[in-house]
Amino acid sequence: MMKENDRFKETIQTEEELRAIIGIPSDLVKNKVLTYLDHHCAAFISKSPFLVISTADEFGFCDVSPRGDEAGFVRVLNEKQLVIPERPGNKRVDSMRNILSNPSAGLLFFIPGMEETLRVNGKATLVTDDELLESMSHKGKKPLLGIGVEVEECFVHCAKAFLRSGLWKPDSWLDKSHLPSAAAMLFDHAKLPQSNVDSIQKRLEESYTKRLY
Repeated sequence: MMKENDRFKETIQTEEELRAIIGIPSDLVKNKVLTYLDHHCAAFISKSPFLVISTADEFGFCDVSPRGDEAGFVRVLNEKQLVIPERPGNKRVDSMRNILSNPSAGLLFFIPGMEETLRVNGKATLVTDDELLESMSHKGKKPLLGIGVEVEECFVHCAKAFLRSGLWKPDSWLDKSHLPSAAAMLFDHAKLPQSNVDSIQKRLEESYTKRLY
């Protein structure tokens, strides 16, 4: 049986070792980082319908979670602050529990069809300001709360990962019949009594059609 410390036999232990392999970033890469949201960043966020937020608890246990809505759902308040409305989800609240113990958060904004992304890092807090949340209502539903982020750095991330993956190229996508079944995965993982793949699929469809907001 493989021991825990046998999984990776040769590892990097220092930044010097890492730099010897990867090299040094160019002046463009080093100089592109801002400590605030300029008009370019604000415009990017206004056109983004989807982001992922990374957080970690006080012990360093990490989580990455998606957030999405119509383009512009994230509100840029000023050059240092933005707010993400919290819509109904699965109630695990992983990101929010982490923020309560460790405010550091990273955001990655996507615009469909655009290979470059926008990275924003900063300190997050849970916002319950009623007037602000009311202004972020959608389809008559006010968000349950908001995730406010105090921006510490932001920068454009290059397109290489998207170009290599072909993510936005429909001709590279799998036929839907070959996609993994979320219902089958949940059935095997959760092992709920008196359930089957069909019943779980119905639960998912009901959630997706009736509890988005």
